[in-house]
Amino acid sequence: MDSALLKYLQGYLTERRKNLFQKVLSERTRHFTVVTEDVYQLHNTSAVMRTCDVFGIQDLHVVEEKVSKRIDKEIAMGAQKWVDFKRYSSIKDCISTLKNSGYQIIATTPHDNSTMLHEFDASKKSAFFFGKESDGLSDVVMNSADGFLKIPMYGFTESLNISVSAAIILQSVVSKMKQSDVAWQLSETEKLEIEMQWLKKTIKASDEIIERYYLENSKSQIPNSK
Repeated sequence: MDSALLKYLQGYLTERRKNLFQKVLSERTRHFTVVTEDVYQLHNTSAVMRTCDVFGIQDLHVVEEKVSKRIDKEIAMGAQKWVDFKRYSSIKDCISTLKNSGYQIIATTPHDNSTMLHEFDASKKSAFFFGKESDGLSDVVMNSADGFLKIPMYGFTESLNISVSAAIILQSVVSKMKQSDVAWQLSETEKLEIEMQWLKKTIKASDEIIERYYLENSKSQIPNSK
């Protein structure tokens, strides 16, 4: 991390923008993360990304074994600038990566043996998996899951749109997390790395500005021959 470059780029922001960056970073977390598996409708994945940003989830993992889509920027409403988007072509690779990072795999499913949302233990580092609109999660996820989670429903309808489900679940678990003693915040190093990403994405012509910064600094370090 080039702290001098970070400070230099911060100079391109207004005080209000800099303060907003710090406020949002203080609320960001990797204690929870979200995974979508072969979600067919593009607007659903985009809406989930927006939901992650709203509730402070820094990482969204998208598995595309059968479908490959780009994020719909109009629906994501700029969230693609703020949320780290990780793509996988294999659900097994995704699960392995998350387990190696210390996450428990939580399959969201209306099955009877699932934990009710209000009973979920938010103290554990968890990855919430959401499946296809029609079929739900694959057998690979269900067989690899460390736990199952469902939203209580009291009507005739047995399922919710994926983006709605993600919003309901994240609102509940994030609220519990913040009321607990869990160290859910990002590390200072993570905050600096993410801030650098945000600066590069939001400052117009940032690549040219950074190139000019390094060029000017390299010249200033050349000894004067006179």
